[in-house]
Amino acid sequence: MQLTNQQEIKSFYSVTVARSFLIWTFTLLVSLLVIGFPLIVLMALLGAFLAMTLHTLLPMSSVLLVASILIGLPLMAVFTGAAFLTLKGIHPSEVRWLSWLNGKSEPTHNAIYANCPLTCHVHE
Repeated sequence: MQLTNQQEIKSFYSVTVARSFLIWTFTLLVSLLVIGFPLIVLMALLGAFLAMTLHTLLPMSSVLLVASILIGLPLMAVFTGAAFLTLKGIHPSEVRWLSWLNGKSEPTHNAIYANCPLTCHVHE
């Protein structure tokens, strides 16, 4: 009985860690794409110039090398950040600025509709 409970706890912990890692990966990728879009454009320009420059040294694989570096570095940064946050034990539901991810919104104001004076006195 005790062995079964320990195995269930270990499997629950591993599922929780994997879920946290995947949520952090998704969150960091979305943040990279939305916030880092100007950075991505600059990286593409830099990559094009670097590929043209390296073409004299490595005629066959310069584009492949530059593309793998430009795609691999941001992905490695996202995965490393997600692993770091997961291993620190920070769950995305604990972060205040990620309320949109949990489905809990914090409205800044209440909506006031202009048609209320016309329809407030109408009864069914």
